[in-house]
Amino acid sequence: MQSGYAHALDVRDWVRERVKSDEIDRYLAHGFDFIEDSFIQDTLRAHTALDKKRLRDILAKSLSIETLSPDETAALLNVHDDEEWEKMYEVAAKIKKKVYDNRIVTFAPLYTGSVCVNNCLYCGFRSDNKTIKRYLLAPEEVQRETEVLAGKIGHKRLIAVYGEHPLSDVNYIIDTLRAIYAVKIKTRNGYGQIRRVNVNAAPMDKADLCLLRKAGIGTYQVFQETYHRATYGGIHPAGTIKANYRWRLYCMHRAFEAGIDDVGIGVLFGLYDWRFEVMGLLCHARELEKRFGIGPHTVSFPRLEPALNTPYATNARYKVSDNDLKKLVTIIRLSIPYTGMIITARETAGVRDALVPLGCTQTDASSRIGIGAYSQEYSGQRAETQQFMLADTRTLDELILQFAKKGLIVSFCTAGYRCGRTGKKIMDLLRGGRERQFCKLNAILTFREWLDDFASDATREAGEHVIESECNEVKTRYPQSYATLMAYYERVKDGERDLYF
Repeated sequence: MQSGYAHALDVRDWVRERVKSDEIDRYLAHGFDFIEDSFIQDTLRAHTALDKKRLRDILAKSLSIETLSPDETAALLNVHDDEEWEKMYEVAAKIKKKVYDNRIVTFAPLYTGSVCVNNCLYCGFRSDNKTIKRYLLAPEEVQRETEVLAGKIGHKRLIAVYGEHPLSDVNYIIDTLRAIYAVKIKTRNGYGQIRRVNVNAAPMDKADLCLLRKAGIGTYQVFQETYHRATYGGIHPAGTIKANYRWRLYCMHRAFEAGIDDVGIGVLFGLYDWRFEVMGLLCHARELEKRFGIGPHTVSFPRLEPALNTPYATNARYKVSDNDLKKLVTIIRLSIPYTGMIITARETAGVRDALVPLGCTQTDASSRIGIGAYSQEYSGQRAETQQFMLADTRTLDELILQFAKKGLIVSFCTAGYRCGRTGKKIMDLLRGGRERQFCKLNAILTFREWLDDFASDATREAGEHVIESECNEVKTRYPQSYATLMAYYERVKDGERDLYF
């Protein structure tokens, strides 16, 4: 194991000093936080009847890109009529098109290590699991992983994933971010480079989050796992950092105060009743909107997956069916209509293909979650090196080909983050339906880049048809931008890279 980032502190001392009580207490209202189990349960029970007019009114509010109230979301969660669900699916798809246009953003996960001080019962990396092979990538190993992702596959975005351990503290995260951003590698016609690194890491104090912001972090992603307090306490053993429900619950408050513009929330569906968890996500989004005027940049909804020597994940009581996953994705899109929604390779190809049109805006491809698996000789998934097992191992080229056949354009754009379209600014643009224009223009340019630098012949041919259709739409809908788009487009075809609006 790479160990150049060990603290002088004993691990037990590090754990004891991790949680800062004052960075929880200052957010409480008379000693209470914003998640009340009884309120959520009572609200769900109180809205079991929904007439057609009420449904139309709620869907109209969603379509105007307004966050729903708990009462309205509870009403949708209690719908049982198939015809009404079909109407909800239809409106969810319209909202996605209205806010994000005809595009899907792709990324890759980069797992940096399997060391963690926590002992979550559902996790393959839990500290008591002696069958997992522990390893932490050195920055130079992270760079080699990135060279494959940016230079051979063609990714422009990563989600870097870190365990909670003194070896992978904020200093390690910053060093690995620098290693990722330093990669610039020659490709077929241009060069490969990661332009945005989002980070999935443990909750931190405000001081560490300020350091992360200065290092160029993209979205800061932390999942509550479950909002149900009793369940949370049962699966996160006492004495671990993660056992502190409120330290995790208020991490996004600290992130905003530290100047991080974009945050991502999520739930591990399958730990508790999915209806309760959707309500928890809504309450979290509304709390952030109320406090900071900015909701979550993304919402993720992974389902519990099997992991080596992890019986809890195999025998979970609240497993979510494919049909219920479809319903919860739809209701998240309706309830928090502006947010980005991430579906990952945990799901099968069939499930992902079915859910993307209902509201999902981001997905991963060519994913390997074994530590060091991108740069090593690969013979398939190895349970002893992974937190869980993936269901969809399609390559980025294969995924793009499938999307192109359906008329979807894959966007590699990161322009908004470098133009200052982040935080409240992008929230306002998304709510007003104005961000989609920038997205469409930049999607065309970055898709052209990827086709020229990485695509197989079949994918390039399918992609050309998508670009032609998208350019024609720009000419009709945004004629004032068409000439500039075409000028940029020709420059990209000639080998220029990273042009954007």
